[in-house]
Amino acid sequence: MPIKTFPISEAPDVVDGIKDVTPPDHADFDAPEAITGDEPEPSKARPKKPAKVVAAKPASEAAKKPKGPTGPADDPDPEKTTYCTTAFPGKKLVQYALMIDAGSTGSRIHIYKFNYCEASPMLEYEVFEQLRPGLSSFRGKPAEAAGSLNPLMKLAQETVPKSLQHCTPVAVKATAGLRLLGKADSDAILKEVEHHLRSDFPFPLAPADPVVVMDGKDEGVYAWITANYLLNKIGEGATETDTLAVMDLGGASTQIVFEPTFADDSLFADGDHKYALTFGGREFTLYQHSYLGYGLMRARRSVHNLVAFTWSFAQEGDVWATLGKDKEIANPCLGLGRRKVVELDPPGRTPASVTMVGGTGGYEACKRVVELVMAKDA
Repeated sequence: MPIKTFPISEAPDVVDGIKDVTPPDHADFDAPEAITGDEPEPSKARPKKPAKVVAAKPASEAAKKPKGPTGPADDPDPEKTTYCTTAFPGKKLVQYALMIDAGSTGSRIHIYKFNYCEASPMLEYEVFEQLRPGLSSFRGKPAEAAGSLNPLMKLAQETVPKSLQHCTPVAVKATAGLRLLGKADSDAILKEVEHHLRSDFPFPLAPADPVVVMDGKDEGVYAWITANYLLNKIGEGATETDTLAVMDLGGASTQIVFEPTFADDSLFADGDHKYALTFGGREFTLYQHSYLGYGLMRARRSVHNLVAFTWSFAQEGDVWATLGKDKEIANPCLGLGRRKVVELDPPGRTPASVTMVGGTGGYEACKRVVELVMAKDA
């Protein structure tokens, strides 16, 4: 398995709680595309915090600044750091942390190496890997779901020095894919995953909520923190007062988060949409909302369901029980000459697979289907 590594200049003060260690990229790794197009390819790049423009320093001074490794391949000693020789009082010199992001279309692991040369941790680099399918694909098969994480955990064992594995916490944060399964099925998967990690690997589970389904509002806010931190708009040393709005398009849900401004703060009504956040010594009051079922992959499935359901009305009798891959259904959202086997699971119907073909509709017809799925007329 190829190892992908990403050097990062520094990290927020979050190591002491694994829940807050990960810049929550949590959105699934599906690239936005036409809603009924091909399956997107997993993304490979991870964002870096942009560099500041500073005056050039004398070569002699620049030479004094230590240069850190970019990953395990050029790390001279994974148990130590090239940035200092002594840890800040009360801290360990090097700390690793593991975060598994269990999205609707796949699972991915973030392996972080930090140092404590100062009071706040510094993130030296990240090792990242991903695989498909996601945990939600194992409905009714919790043991298989847990086992699907084995390649990611094997990579963690190869990356983290054995001497530090016993103090390297691991956490699993699942998103909308498991929320859509329902409580019984998702709880069974999470319970088996937690048992598997606790029993079969040397890494301790994080102390608080180590294996859970994230709430939609937290998922969006973590994305907002990530984007604004990477752009140096929040966090220690940030000088800007404005922040970016974030729309996080995942596989099964979409989150929108922004910091509204009012002439009178009392105009911001209370409710589930209101989120109080303290980060980097500042307080923020954010608007957030999670649209479950409106992620890229789930919305695409809804389009397919509606096209097939509408088609069934023009047929004689109940044809749903006879559907199969040999059944062709015209889809106005597919291009001329396109053929695609899709899964259908409309409410109240038995799941089925059919072949959808394009070329019979057009933009306006497709637009109308999408508007109905998005409840634009509601």
